[in-house]
Amino acid sequence: MLERRSFMKYAPGPIVSALLDRATVDEYISACTQASMDGADGMAIGLGALKPEFRNREDLERIISCVPRPFYVYFYRNDKWVPENNQDEDARQKLLLTAADAGAAMIDVMGDLYDPSPMEITRKPSAVRKQKKLIDKIHAKGAEVVISSHMKLFRSFEETLDHLQTLAARGADLVKIVTNIDTPEELAETLRTTVLLRKTMKIPFIHICGGKYAKFHRLMCPSLGTFMSFGMVGCPNTWSVPQPRITDLKKVIETIGRGAGPLEI
Repeated sequence: MLERRSFMKYAPGPIVSALLDRATVDEYISACTQASMDGADGMAIGLGALKPEFRNREDLERIISCVPRPFYVYFYRNDKWVPENNQDEDARQKLLLTAADAGAAMIDVMGDLYDPSPMEITRKPSAVRKQKKLIDKIHAKGAEVVISSHMKLFRSFEETLDHLQTLAARGADLVKIVTNIDTPEELAETLRTTVLLRKTMKIPFIHICGGKYAKFHRLMCPSLGTFMSFGMVGCPNTWSVPQPRITDLKKVIETIGRGAGPLEI
């Protein structure tokens, strides 16, 4: 049995995880090794890109044990190899539970799991009950849980707070929202939102963005209150990629600090 590492021991953060999608075990091991050398505190790996022949406990253990870092494992509706899994919620969760058995530190539960919904949040009572049951099952295996939502639109502070508090009530250790910012005014409100979330949320949160001004917010948000940020290994081949490099995130955190003390915007 692998030693299970933890993300939540770093609370209140911030920490930087490598964001990785690879097709084979060897590709994951290579990327995780480079990410560790770049200074990543953890690894966030997607199972939708992993070829089916590697979707088993033994191979997942090989990946999760390749570097001494906690692993965050997600499997959204983006299966590259078995498209029918995009509609089969239970099939994806079964593999995520296998990842928990293989030593994953944290499992990602989609906010609209069992009821695909706008802005990836369901309020359907039967779906919420199933999510809570799944979260309990993951916790029973010794892993932590993040419950997440992704959307390609701007959200105000009030909308973001309501969204995250609704997710937090389902029993996860960490809540995550990814919104969109395309104007300077949206960027300013999103920076303010991160600061206010740090003052109002009762559990750690991830508040990050896509869109035209995403990279600026992603570099700043760790020092404003976001618990975990995601970075790319090496040098991205396009500036349109919203994730900054791991090394750049670490440098900004070290330069401007970790958000200790009160901040006002």
